[in-house]
Amino acid sequence: MATRDKIYYTEGLPVPETPDLGTQPAFWKKTDLVGKPIPRVDAYERVSGTAVYPSDILLPNMIYAAILRCPHPHARVKKIDIAEAGKMPGVRAVITGDSKEAKGVKWKYRDMEVPLFDSHCRFEGEVVAAVAADSWYQARDAAQAIKVDYEVLPFVVDYERSLDVSVPRVQEKGNLLSEDTYSRGDVEKGFAEADIVLEQTYHTQCELHTPLELHGCVANWDGDRLTVWESSQGVFAVQSRVAEALNLPLSKVRASGHYMGGGFGSKLWPGKYTVISAMLARKAARPVKMLLSREETYLCAGNRPAGTMRIKAGVRKDGTITAIDFDCIGPSGAYPAGGVQLVDWLARDLYLCANVRTRGRDVLINAGPARPFRAPGHPQGAWALEQMIDELAKAIDMDPVQLRLKNVPLKSQAREGTPPYTSTGLRQCLEKGAEKFDWQASLERIRKFNEQNNHLRRGIGMGACLWVAGGGGPPSTVVIKLFRDGSINLNMGASDIGTGTKTIMAQVAAEELGVQPAIIQIENADTATTQYATPSGGSKTVPTEAPTVRNAAIALKQELLAAAAEDMEVPEDELEYIGDEIIWSRDAAKRLRITEVSRLKKRGVMIGTGYRGPNPADKVVNPFAAHFCELEVNILSGEINIIRFLGVHDSGRVMNRMTFDNQVYGGIVMGIGFGLTESRQLDERQTGRLCNKNWHDYKLPTAMDVPLEITSLPIELDDPESNNTGAKGLGEPVTIPTAAAIANALCMATGVRFTRAPVSPMEVVRKLSERKEG
Repeated sequence: MATRDKIYYTEGLPVPETPDLGTQPAFWKKTDLVGKPIPRVDAYERVSGTAVYPSDILLPNMIYAAILRCPHPHARVKKIDIAEAGKMPGVRAVITGDSKEAKGVKWKYRDMEVPLFDSHCRFEGEVVAAVAADSWYQARDAAQAIKVDYEVLPFVVDYERSLDVSVPRVQEKGNLLSEDTYSRGDVEKGFAEADIVLEQTYHTQCELHTPLELHGCVANWDGDRLTVWESSQGVFAVQSRVAEALNLPLSKVRASGHYMGGGFGSKLWPGKYTVISAMLARKAARPVKMLLSREETYLCAGNRPAGTMRIKAGVRKDGTITAIDFDCIGPSGAYPAGGVQLVDWLARDLYLCANVRTRGRDVLINAGPARPFRAPGHPQGAWALEQMIDELAKAIDMDPVQLRLKNVPLKSQAREGTPPYTSTGLRQCLEKGAEKFDWQASLERIRKFNEQNNHLRRGIGMGACLWVAGGGGPPSTVVIKLFRDGSINLNMGASDIGTGTKTIMAQVAAEELGVQPAIIQIENADTATTQYATPSGGSKTVPTEAPTVRNAAIALKQELLAAAAEDMEVPEDELEYIGDEIIWSRDAAKRLRITEVSRLKKRGVMIGTGYRGPNPADKVVNPFAAHFCELEVNILSGEINIIRFLGVHDSGRVMNRMTFDNQVYGGIVMGIGFGLTESRQLDERQTGRLCNKNWHDYKLPTAMDVPLEITSLPIELDDPESNNTGAKGLGEPVTIPTAAAIANALCMATGVRFTRAPVSPMEVVRKLSERKEG
C-alpha cells in the first residue's frame, strides 16, 4: 500500500538508494527567515519578462515543427502521401510511421508499449505525421497538406457503457484495464449496526489540462548529443523518457527548464512531441521548436478523468460511522493512465470507520489519455464522500462539523499495520475553521436571510480532506557552494513550477547559514549541471527538497568549522557558526570571518552536499485540510455567486506565508472550476469528437466566478518526525474539498442535493423545477 504514495511523481524514473545520513539535525523551534512572507527571489525576472521559459528559447537557424493528428476517435491509417507536403516552401523534414527514423521507436503508457507513430489511432489527436519548416505557419500548412487515407472504426466515448459487450474494444484485450478492491472489517455487519443507512450515486465530469504555457520544447543536436529545453515539472524525467525512446545513453541527453508556466501534473513527463522534435531536429540538422496549439493540448495533454461513484454509508445516532461501501468507475482514456487511481482513498482513510469496502474499475474509451491532475482522484472522491457525510449528519440531526469531529482518526486505517500519522491536524482544521468562519452564527444569519428574500437563497457548506502523499521523501541531492568572497550558490535538480520553490530553498539555506536569501544564487532544473531530483508534483517538492537543502547547509558549516579549527588552533566542537563569523565558545573575542578561513581562500570554494533522508518507517506523513464556503443562488436564473471562502490547512511548518497563501487561493479557484464550470464535452452519438477544445467553449473560472473574499488559515503543528524542517505538502490538498464544500452550501441554499459536477445555472433551474413539479 505504501507505494501508492509515490506513484504520482516517480513513475517511470529510477529511484536511487537512500544514503545513510546518521544523526539528523535538531528540529527548528524558532526561525528568523523561514515562514516569513519574503517575495520570490526571481520575482523581477518573472514580472519584467526577462525570465526565459522554454517557449522563449530562440537558437540560430532554428526551425519549427507541427504535428498532423488523427481527426477521428478511432481509425486505422491505411495510406499516407507526403509528396505534396515535402515540396512546400520552407519544409525541411517530414516524418511518418513509415520513415526510417521512426522504425522501432516506441512510446510507453505506463506498462503498455506502442509505436511512436501508431497506425491504429485510438483517440482524436493521435500522432499521424510531423513536419519541420522555416516557420510555424509553413510547418502547419505542410502538415495539413499531407494526404491520409483512414479506415474509420466504431468508437466508444461513454465510459459508463464501455464494459457493455455491444461496444467496440479500444484495446484488443477489452475495455476493462483493472479492477482494484479493498476491504476491512465486516461491511454488512456495520450496516446492520447503523441507525441510518443512506446510498447515493455521484458523478464528476472530465476536467482538461490547460496550463498557461503550452506544452512544447526545443530540441538541438550537437554531434551525437541532444539538448532539450522543455516546459516540464521534472527535467530528469524528460531525460529518462527521451533517452529510452531514442535508445541513447542518459549521458547523451541533456534536459533543461529553469522556468515553466504551469503544469498541475500534465508535465510530470514529456510527450510524444518531445521525441518527435528530437527526431525532426536530427533529420533536418537544425534546432527544432515545437509548441502544441491550445486545441492540441485539449486533445492529448491529459485530463482529470470523469467518474461515477456509488457510496453507501451507515451511521449511529451518536455520530459513529459504522460502514462505508464505495464503488467507482472512471476512464483512463485510450491507454492505461490511472483512471480511478486514488478516487477511493478518502473513503478508506479520512474518517474513523471499522468497516470499509471499496471497488474501482479503470476502463478504456476512445479519448485522450489521462494524466495526473492536482491531487489525482481525491477531488472526485471528496465530491462523493463529503456530500454523503453531510447527508448522514442531516439524517441524525447533527451539525456536519460535529459529525466530522466525532470521526477524526489518529492513524492511517487503510495502510498495512494502521501506522499513526506524524501529526494529525484535521481536528484543528475543523475547529479553528468553524471558529474563523463563524459557522454557528452564520447558520442563524442565513436562515433569516432566506426567510426575507423571494428569489435569492444563501447557504454555507464545508468539506474536509487529507492527501495520500505530501510527505515527500528520497531521493534528492543538493549541493551548496560557498565562494571565497562569501557569495553562495545553491544547486538542485528540482523544478520551480511556479509555486516559489527557489524562494523557499533560499530561505532554508539562509536560515541555516545565517545570511540573507538575496545573496544566494539558485541553479536548478538542468540535467547537465544540477543534482538528480524527481519531478515536482504530488505536493512533494518542499518536504523533499527543503530538508535536503538544510542538510547541505549543515554539511557546509561542518566543513567550515573543521577548516576554521585549524586556523584558530582550537577544538572544532568548541566553535560556533554565527552569521558570517566563526566564534570560539570559550572566548567570544576570538573569532574568524568566514572569508578569512585559509582553506576557503586557498581552494576558492567550499562545498556542502545534502541528501534527503528516509521518512519514518513506522509512521505516515499526510497533510489535512478543511474548506468553508458561503454562496448565494438566484433560484430564478440558477446563477451561483460565491461570497466567501476559507481554506484551513495543516501542512506542517509554513515555509513562506506569501507563497503558502497564494497556493491556497489558486487551489480554491481550481476547485471552483471543477465544481461549477469545467467539463469536457464529447459528441457521444455521432462523431465521438471533442466539442469544446478552446478557452471560449471550455469554461475556466475567471475573476467574475471567484469570491472577493478568500481567506487562508494555516494550522502550524510541530512535526519533527516528518523531516528536519517540519514541512508537509500543500499544493494538492488546497483543491481537494473545494467543490464538495460548494455542493454542500448549494444544498443548504436550495434544499436540493446536486450530485453531478459541474453544477451549471441550467442544472440548478432544472433541479428546482423538478422539485416543484414533484
